[in-house]
Amino acid sequence: MTTKEGEDIVKLERLQNNLARMEELSERLLQAFSHKRQIDPGLQGPGQDVFFKAAQAYMNDAVRSPSKVFEHQVQYWGKTFKHFLEAQEALATGKLQVPADNTPTDPRFSNPLWSTHPYFNYIKQHYLLTSDAMEKAVGEIDGLESRDRKRIEYFTRQILDMMAPTNFLSTNPDALTKAVETDGESLVRGLENLVHDIEANQGELLVTLADKQAFKVGENIATTPGEVVFRNRMFELIQFHPTTEKVHTIPLIIFPPWINKFYIMDLKEKNSLIKWIVDQGYTLFVVSWVNPDESYADVGVDTYIEEGYLTAFEQVKQICGVKKVNAVGYCIAGTTLSVTMALLNKRKDTTVNSATLFTTLTDFSDQGEFSVFLENDFVDGIEREATARGFLDSFFMSRTFSYLRANDLIYGPAIRSYMMGEAPPAFDLLYWNGDSTNLPGRMVIEYLRWLCQGNRFADGTLELMGETLSLKDVKVPVCAIACETDHIAAAATSYQGVQQMGSKNKTFILSQSGHIAGIVNPPSKKKYGHYTNEDLTLDFRAWRDRAEFHEGSWWPRWETWLSRKSGKMIEARTPGDSQHPSLCSAPGTYVLG
Repeated sequence: MTTKEGEDIVKLERLQNNLARMEELSERLLQAFSHKRQIDPGLQGPGQDVFFKAAQAYMNDAVRSPSKVFEHQVQYWGKTFKHFLEAQEALATGKLQVPADNTPTDPRFSNPLWSTHPYFNYIKQHYLLTSDAMEKAVGEIDGLESRDRKRIEYFTRQILDMMAPTNFLSTNPDALTKAVETDGESLVRGLENLVHDIEANQGELLVTLADKQAFKVGENIATTPGEVVFRNRMFELIQFHPTTEKVHTIPLIIFPPWINKFYIMDLKEKNSLIKWIVDQGYTLFVVSWVNPDESYADVGVDTYIEEGYLTAFEQVKQICGVKKVNAVGYCIAGTTLSVTMALLNKRKDTTVNSATLFTTLTDFSDQGEFSVFLENDFVDGIEREATARGFLDSFFMSRTFSYLRANDLIYGPAIRSYMMGEAPPAFDLLYWNGDSTNLPGRMVIEYLRWLCQGNRFADGTLELMGETLSLKDVKVPVCAIACETDHIAAAATSYQGVQQMGSKNKTFILSQSGHIAGIVNPPSKKKYGHYTNEDLTLDFRAWRDRAEFHEGSWWPRWETWLSRKSGKMIEARTPGDSQHPSLCSAPGTYVLG
């Protein structure tokens, strides 16, 4: 037997083994799908009225302005037919070459074969020409309200992204090359990854974004030393060990969003906002929220305020022996902190000395890209789900946020995992992103109906805990940090909310980058800059145009603002006191739930 014959036999055996493994995995896949849970249709996609409005508006356009519709079609036919003829001419030369390619650069088509191979180049150009034509046709439909137009454009983009040729094995050169090079092994590993994700999510597909074995909370992420000094059914209160001999008199407490876990601010030492704050000489407390289940069905916005914010304030005051605290709220926790401050103002309670808001909406007149999911078709589905189960499963929020960046958080990872057979990367930020939490049933309904849809806080009609609350009732000094490309809390709308607050001392900082990277932006990285402008009477566009740009992180600028509101320096405090002994070390137990 020759060496080549021996290699051929080995390759054949490997191929047969891979086929056998794929048969076994296919059976597991069918079994996983058979256990798929029933999900309310309202949580699976927009209502039929979206498509009806789009079709009706398009037909009305065709009747009122047939020339416009005909022009769109002729332009599309002309471009695609011209492309077809150019491709035929290139092949007629007898050489394997492609026609002229004037399509825009797209990171999905980075493989050189998309530009050099006639088959792949033809598919790419045709896809991009079709996508451009559809987006143009939808974008120029007349007679649509702005909210409807935004939704139709968004879901059109979703369909186009889903149908990209990179998402299919037969038209993905990277996946095909890998399959040939590995004798099908990459496809087997990809099927294993797919089966694992389907089994882990009760028959639903949610791509695993990060290697879950690479990180352990409390060991290689969330490692800033501290102690849990209080616990109730809503949260654990973590007090961090001081790293300076002196600290400011007034302690600082951070309320993270309860949609994800607090350690986004403590991923690792070099980019930990928590450690950085401690190192600046502050007594720092952080709330670690519980991950609720069906037993939390009765928990509403008022519960988060009463058993969360107000309780945390009292515990911090007792531990530190002070009458005032400074507070930080991130995202939804910033919204609720603002509501809490309005409530305290009504009660003439001066506990909160100052407030800092990270990427916070208090005026919900524009919810940014997330607004497409806040119409009744989705919210009604969420209400039915939350009412039936007592909570909203974290699966739904994870999937929704992923679709805001579908190519980065769904299709790209799916290609690498399921077609290329690659293991998820060991990436701490993506690990945290997948460590989401459930939401209590009553709370999520109240938040969506009262604030997101009703905008009652900005309108001054929010009735809560015996008071009617308004943005004007927020009177304490406020520093708000918004992010330039935030797709969840639009910077312009965040700014509008701050403008309406009743405080006479308001600071607004606009950080470069998005919802996470714009906040977790340590000075040592020297990566994203920020903008400031003291004139908050301007509309947002004018504020931004006249703002001064500063290189580097906003953290030191904020700390300068905070230090002026934190009192004199005293001896550093160790965590807890006789009435608040350490219950366990940071990061606590709730963060593991």
